[in-house]
Amino acid sequence: MKKRALITGISGQDGSYLAEYLLSKDYDVYGTIRRSSVAENQDSRIKHLDEKINTFYADMLDAPSLARVFNESKPDEIYNLAAMSHVRVSFDVPSFTIKTNAMGVLNMLELYRTVCPDAKFYQASSSEMFGNTVDSDGAQRLTTPMNPVSPYGCAKLLAYNLVRHYRNAYRLHACNGILFNHESPRRGSNFVTNKVVKTAVEIKKGLKDKLELGNMDSSRDWGHSKDYVRAMHMIINHETPDEFIVATGETHTVRDLCAYVFGKLDMDYEDYVVQNPKYMRPEELKYLKGDASKAREVLGWKPEYTFESLMDDMIDHWMKIL
Repeated sequence: MKKRALITGISGQDGSYLAEYLLSKDYDVYGTIRRSSVAENQDSRIKHLDEKINTFYADMLDAPSLARVFNESKPDEIYNLAAMSHVRVSFDVPSFTIKTNAMGVLNMLELYRTVCPDAKFYQASSSEMFGNTVDSDGAQRLTTPMNPVSPYGCAKLLAYNLVRHYRNAYRLHACNGILFNHESPRRGSNFVTNKVVKTAVEIKKGLKDKLELGNMDSSRDWGHSKDYVRAMHMIINHETPDEFIVATGETHTVRDLCAYVFGKLDMDYEDYVVQNPKYMRPEELKYLKGDASKAREVLGWKPEYTFESLMDDMIDHWMKIL
């Protein structure tokens, strides 16, 4: 009998790649989407999977809609990926971010506990929970203190601890994947990686003449979403529910990102990139680099994409699209 997986936020970057991956593993895949006034925005990443997956309208703050999804899908595995996912925007909508990314997870955990406690639960936790805390060797790991510096990070940290609490209190197979930044051609174009790549290609093709960014010197550990959804599946199916960091262990600045992408297009980023204060965060997260040694050693996971091949994939995508 096929396993049944429920993916909240199935229409997002990670949800769409995870759906494809689970279908390749012969799962029955169910997922939640939120209504948008532009229908194409609801399913643009999963339109090609229309005949292969089952989707429901639901919202993390609407417990009855989630209950209906749980009762109809009867999942063996639950991947909670739905969130208000943009860190910079979380400063503009802090209450919505806290409600969706923390209280929404509480709704999910309560339904998990009461409707299908024998299932397995994966929570999409975030490197933003660490804030600016870094160990002496320049990395963040499970023992690194968590001091988030955004409403997004604060909400994710509450959800992370709720998952741990529910696991211990109710003996549930509930686990956290602390994913560092991961990108792809499916990343929203208001996120810095795809914003840089898309705009650079537009400049190359004469469609734009400049790129406006915020902090050019913030450092991030960037991987490919395809690699990270493989890790999700490994984490949830590990015999013991636990926490794992998923990261490449390499860090690059936004300046490095611009230099590589514009360089691949035979341009000098300094001729086109300007800083705009509106893209600065009220409290900046300066540096992220994850230690994924536990995932490598215990799960046997390792990334297949490098920073360069990730950027090349995104550049190729926009060169074709534009």
